[in-house]
Amino acid sequence: MAMLGKKVRMSRLVNAKSNKMMAITVDHAISRGIAPMTGLHQIQNTIDKIILGRPDAMTMTKGIAEHCMWDHAGQVAMLMKVSNYSPVAPTKDTVFGSVDEAIRMGADAVSMGAMTLGDFQGEQFEIIGKYSEECMAKGMPLIGHVYPKGESVPADKRTAWENIAYCVRSACELGMDIVKTTYTGDPDSMAKVVSCVPSSFRVVIQGGDACKTLDDYLQMTRDAMDCGVGGVTMGRFVWDYKDVTALVIALRYLIHERYSVKETKELLAQLENDKNYSEF
Repeated sequence: MAMLGKKVRMSRLVNAKSNKMMAITVDHAISRGIAPMTGLHQIQNTIDKIILGRPDAMTMTKGIAEHCMWDHAGQVAMLMKVSNYSPVAPTKDTVFGSVDEAIRMGADAVSMGAMTLGDFQGEQFEIIGKYSEECMAKGMPLIGHVYPKGESVPADKRTAWENIAYCVRSACELGMDIVKTTYTGDPDSMAKVVSCVPSSFRVVIQGGDACKTLDDYLQMTRDAMDCGVGGVTMGRFVWDYKDVTALVIALRYLIHERYSVKETKELLAQLENDKNYSEF
């Protein structure tokens, strides 16, 4: 029964046509501070705009879900974030939620983070191992936000394929079902990362710290989908954009309908001009 429950929940996270997952995350305030996260200041308004674009899922903490999701119940899969790092502890996730809370609130997955190759890797891996056992027993998918940002990794090596592959393989070996991590910067090296785990394990990418423009983000996403990445979990790129709903729709077409970057930009321009989101 537990395994059936996990299968049912996973089916709500992944688009049946594309076999890709498109999630938007709004969990940044604890990790990065609220002041610089201008797109999250009016959190209810931001969530409303994101959901209007119909992503597959959203990642958020229990408190934000409790306050902001009543009018959206059942409209989008919730990925309940149960841990986060902070400005004063950037290489260590602190756990503040539980599997039972996520189940009670109707979430379709538990999401937790870890910074690898640093002083607190062992402690974080131990916690993940315990959560993976509980999630398996209760039929709940476990998603990791795992990045090679520990004390032993120089800043210029945080996208090195071998460090990203270490994050991905570690998440798989610890019993996670999906891992969100950083894109390596090119499709060939990212394909090597994806090849390091079984095909049933899903690798998704974050928005990309290295991207500076809309074209950068769209090209990265297209390249990632084409080289075998299983989806995206994006945040700042989406909710800092001038038309959040239009961008969510455009990304959905890029990911699930295999739109090219050119086609995606054309659709985005149309949506921004017409504001007729319901047709898409």
